[in-house]
Amino acid sequence: MRYTLLKERVCRINQEIVKAGLARLTFGNASGAADGVMAIKPSGVDYAALTPDDIVILDIATGKILEGVKHPSSDTPTHRYLYRKFSGIGGIVHTHSLHATSWAQAGRPLPCYGTTHADHFHGAVPVTRALTQREIARDYEWNTGKVIVETCRQPHEIPAVLVSGHAPFVWGATPEKALENAIALEVVAQMALLHRPAKPIAQALLDKHFFRKHGPRASYGQR
Repeated sequence: MRYTLLKERVCRINQEIVKAGLARLTFGNASGAADGVMAIKPSGVDYAALTPDDIVILDIATGKILEGVKHPSSDTPTHRYLYRKFSGIGGIVHTHSLHATSWAQAGRPLPCYGTTHADHFHGAVPVTRALTQREIARDYEWNTGKVIVETCRQPHEIPAVLVSGHAPFVWGATPEKALENAIALEVVAQMALLHRPAKPIAQALLDKHFFRKHGPRASYGQR
């Protein structure tokens, strides 16, 4: 059991998705990556019944299953594609959380209306274009990853995307950070739906809040 620690972390993050109110039934999944491999929830397994032994380990480059007897999440190709293209990410959380998914289903980007949003995302959370019929018919999940990468020009400053007609994908340096970003996304999506101001906040205020928590000159928190 070479990947025991990674499997335990990813199992826990998947269960935390439910505790945070981001998933119902078996919607969504979380994965973690390290040293060229990824761990992901198996397809269709109830979160309450999930154990570390259920988590599937795959080679990111080839998709070959290295550990696990269950079929991995149907979204595995999307996760693999993002790990291959976004350097430095170590966790991905995909949910169908109510408010963020509402923006995705509407095909609308989520503007930055306030500082809560700016603390986590340096600008509007983008929405992808709709996949073509050909992209849906062949390699749908892989092509979902492609359209995410096509859309996200600043994956480390805006670590989230709304897949048009589908739902959000969120990432971070670790599985734990990806979960934190997914919770933040749902909160600001709900705020935006409850009260949409006439325009986004000023760029100076957005920059101030983002960069005091992120980057080499961050001042937030304990050193």
